[in-house]
Amino acid sequence: MEQPGTAASRVPGSMFSWVSKDARRKKEPELFQTVSEGLRQLYAQKLLPLEEHYRFHEFHSPALEDADFDNKPMVLLVGQYSTGKTTFIRHLIEQDFPGMRIGPEPTTDSFIAVMHGPTEGVVPGNALVVDPRRPFRKLNAFGNAFLNRFMCAQLPNPVLDSISIIDTPGILSGEKQRISRGYDFAAVLEWFAERVDRIILLFDAHKLDISDEFSEVIKALKNHEDKIRVVLNKADQIETQQLMRVYGALMWSLGKIINTPEVVRVYIGSFWSHPLLIPDNRKLFEAEEQDLFKDIQSLPRNAALRKLNDLIKRARLAKVHAYIISSLKKEMPNVFGKESKKKELVNNLGEIYQKIEREHQISPGDFPSLRKMQELLQTQDFSKFQALKPKLLDTVDDMLANDIARLMVMVRQEESLMPSQAVKGGAFEGTMNGPFGHGYGEGAGEGIDDVEWVVGKDKPTYDEIFYTLSPVNGKITGANAKKEMVKSKLPNTVLGKIWKLADVDKDGLLDDEEFALANHLIKVKLEGHELPADLPPHLIPPSKRRHE
Repeated sequence: MEQPGTAASRVPGSMFSWVSKDARRKKEPELFQTVSEGLRQLYAQKLLPLEEHYRFHEFHSPALEDADFDNKPMVLLVGQYSTGKTTFIRHLIEQDFPGMRIGPEPTTDSFIAVMHGPTEGVVPGNALVVDPRRPFRKLNAFGNAFLNRFMCAQLPNPVLDSISIIDTPGILSGEKQRISRGYDFAAVLEWFAERVDRIILLFDAHKLDISDEFSEVIKALKNHEDKIRVVLNKADQIETQQLMRVYGALMWSLGKIINTPEVVRVYIGSFWSHPLLIPDNRKLFEAEEQDLFKDIQSLPRNAALRKLNDLIKRARLAKVHAYIISSLKKEMPNVFGKESKKKELVNNLGEIYQKIEREHQISPGDFPSLRKMQELLQTQDFSKFQALKPKLLDTVDDMLANDIARLMVMVRQEESLMPSQAVKGGAFEGTMNGPFGHGYGEGAGEGIDDVEWVVGKDKPTYDEIFYTLSPVNGKITGANAKKEMVKSKLPNTVLGKIWKLADVDKDGLLDDEEFALANHLIKVKLEGHELPADLPPHLIPPSKRRHE
């Protein structure tokens, strides 16, 4: 228990507070009001000193800023030109945004951050990177060639209240385009990938070829596979049989580039508000859009967890980087032969990786790309590298072992206090209510608006079976009902649920209406629909309804 007068009792609203009991830190108990404040403090006090000591920012990623911990969840759209990235954003927010251009040729030649703002307008890149409230200050490092191709489109829109969306230039094929950009396109995407909550790769069902630059871009997203979702867009323009082949080809191509043991999630559909060209797969597209929308809507709730996860990834990489730099420093001679030794060390970096892996029990997946690291080391002065400083590493280990665990508890507490936080407005509203809600009037929802009981139309058929099952006082036993119900070949777990829903008066027997209802629910399940958790009012047999 806290004694009166301690730090925790002095902080108002300390529901989210926790005080470190660690003996090494008793002088300065850590007290956080929110997860993002906790992450900011831990980064500044424990991880940043290690990063600065071993020049982490020159090799991997610029230092994090306050805005990185406070900003809204971001969705990054990546794809070859004319796959519908800009149209996808327009579909989500249901309005045009400043700077938007749509066409079959490569139209978007800039990175556009679509964000919430009180008035509609465009903020150019050079102004964006000096704004401390925006999480883009470190993009300054990519120079003017990039900043002239970067802008923020701001507008008052309910969807953008909860998330920001980053539109990217269409990826082209061939060496010429890569050179003509004037900045490192893959490196910019990698910078964004590290900070966003969701990466959506868009493919056009008509052109699945993955160009060299696109392949390079997907490889730049390595270590962020958990954030990637794939959208196969414009799927209404091809027949079902072709669609199956296209889907198979896409999965095959992705399998070669995205090295994950599990299959990446692909959403198939037509993500714009125009009529479907081939409406055969309408139901599939609706279900896929619903799933993708749910995934995007969950981002605000999971934002704190994502930031926590990214900080852990960063801390692990920073530790490995420290071991690599200190190992190189250790091998360098004091006076003569520095340049030849440097060449030798860069060439043998793979062996140094293996040695560190063995000595410190580090997983090979935690190491940075060998080729990229060798390139970066060519320009570095090894004599300025620092030797191993165990205290800095111990602090980071302590953060990972103790502080992160405490923050994890806070994440769950924060989530439980905002269960309804989800992206609202725009296209997200269209499928929520009314008869065009997903699954309305289908499966168990069939007959929801009918005056007559929907089961009634097939009841004569079910009655014929009912009277062959030896009813007593107008009811059949569970054993007799079972003999008939198992003919559906549905598993007992499903049939048990159907029994529970159909036995409306809970007397362990079924009358003719309840038996008809049971058969109706079996039909619903056999047609591939889900059973409801509770019996909807329109399915309650007429004789069981309370007449008030």
